[in-house]
Amino acid sequence: MPPNFTDPPSRPIRPDLVLGIDGGGTHTAAILARRETGDIIGRGTGGPSNIQSVGVSAAMKGLDEAVDRAFQAAGLARVTVGSACLGLAGIDRNEGVDVIRGWADWVALAGTMSVANDATLLLAAGTPLGWGLAVVCGTGSIAFVQTADGKVGRCGGWGYTLGDEGSGYQIALAGLRAVCRAFDNCGPDTTLTAKFLQRMGLSEPPDLIPAVYRGPWDRAAISGLAPVVLDAADAGDEVAGAIVRREASELAVTAAAAVRNHGLPATLPLALTGGVVLRSEPYRASFLGGLREHGVTPDPIGLVSDPGLGAVVLARRAVV
Repeated sequence: MPPNFTDPPSRPIRPDLVLGIDGGGTHTAAILARRETGDIIGRGTGGPSNIQSVGVSAAMKGLDEAVDRAFQAAGLARVTVGSACLGLAGIDRNEGVDVIRGWADWVALAGTMSVANDATLLLAAGTPLGWGLAVVCGTGSIAFVQTADGKVGRCGGWGYTLGDEGSGYQIALAGLRAVCRAFDNCGPDTTLTAKFLQRMGLSEPPDLIPAVYRGPWDRAAISGLAPVVLDAADAGDEVAGAIVRREASELAVTAAAAVRNHGLPATLPLALTGGVVLRSEPYRASFLGGLREHGVTPDPIGLVSDPGLGAVVLARRAVV
């Protein structure tokens, strides 16, 4: 039995409704829509639902919050919908899928359901025919590919300790490390020092130690500092510029490897999402340039601000 759920609910069934759920390391979004038309009638958000980074109990809580709030926004009591599609970060192994399916069965989420990595939503929302290359670059990063005949693959997605190249977390962390090295006279001076201290409400670089190790600056909060580095790079700071170029290049290497490793054509559709690549045009341009340098030509390029819409598309397709 999933944690935090004591009694399985008995819910009426509404086959005319579908749920699309997009879950990641910082929050979960649920979209309630009508099956026939795709019209959205309710949206809700909850806590993170990446079971690899926040654990099973917290992930289930985030999912349930988001679904509850989508129904509340629609002015409806929660029901079992006809179909649901869940695109979740951290779902790449069978045991993760089994955990989520167990939760969905326990809460009577849907009549039919699909569970996959959140990158699958991108292809549905951001490519013309649902195949190609999908890149997520926000708190974390992953490159995901699907061939025209439905074969899937990925590269990256190792999480913030082992990978997440090019992500907001890695950009911000590199910036913080540069500040520490500059303070120790082991690295060049950088405007990042003053910018980070102001943003974090600190007086001097040594204050970073309690703030990061014992204070509120956890992984998600540190990821939110990436714009400090991106803005400093745009303003001409050489240290910040080197960080941004390096991370964009690493993300391009990851994405190009996904294409090469899985035999996709060198020219293919690309769907992009995540705060880093969507909000910073210079970073996105640097990434795309790196992708082309590694032999991959993205065409067309789809910028997806709401991957949850892809989940709705897939949920509507799944209803029989």
